[in-house]
Amino acid sequence: MEDHRFLESDWDYCVVLDACRYDVFSEVYDEYLDGTLEKRRSKGSSTPEWAYRTFTDHHDIAYFSGNPFINSLGIPLNELKWGASCDYEWAAADHITEVFDVWKHGWDDELGTVPPESLAASFREHSEAVERADRTVLHYMQPHAPYLGRGKGQKLKQIRKGIDRQGREASADGGSALSGISDVVRPKVESALDGSKLAQKAGLWLELDPADLVRNGTREAAMELYEENLRIALEEVDDLVADLDGRVVVTADHGEAFGEEGVWEHHIETPIPALIEVPWLELD
Repeated sequence: MEDHRFLESDWDYCVVLDACRYDVFSEVYDEYLDGTLEKRRSKGSSTPEWAYRTFTDHHDIAYFSGNPFINSLGIPLNELKWGASCDYEWAAADHITEVFDVWKHGWDDELGTVPPESLAASFREHSEAVERADRTVLHYMQPHAPYLGRGKGQKLKQIRKGIDRQGREASADGGSALSGISDVVRPKVESALDGSKLAQKAGLWLELDPADLVRNGTREAAMELYEENLRIALEEVDDLVADLDGRVVVTADHGEAFGEEGVWEHHIETPIPALIEVPWLELD
């Protein structure tokens, strides 16, 4: 299995499917897209880690981001108080020419996420930026939870609102991070939860239907909705790539765990196969 080689590979447009496992992708992709599929090893088991280890220089890219961690705010990941919990001194604005915050302006509050059609809409609205840039990335939030079939996502909603608020407060006080009691309490709580398999699993329960949990169990209930999320995204990608003139690749930043080795969802620096084995599809 090759390393991801995200930036070293030859492409004009790259579609990033957030938290997309290789095995699930390989079972369904050819119903929507034609191309040559490989399994590659990601540099990270979460978006912050992948971004930090991938975008190390300055890159002439128009980046359409459905993921709040890759944003134009300029706040380093290690200063974000909502969801990152890492030591990476990295901000997308320092490494990527132009980042479009689709996670902000393309948000659907009822779904609690950025629907895939918002990425295509933003891409088409900013055609001049695409022409200026050497390459273009479209970072879809799916198949990452929340699951569109349910429309009740909460976790991403809180991350998005927290980062957005922090950006406003940082601008107001000249760029400093949030201050107050939450700065002390939240990292301690997150540190305690990181080592708890039950806490990881409980976080996934928030995205599932209780009836499905009882009937099918956590893994089966979650993976059914996860595959549905992926299919919805692939339908949108199929519509979009027909209009792209150039070399197109579909890949992922990292995968998603459903109980493998006791891990649920995805976490920083957790290099298990479910999280670091990602698809690399070069479209025909």
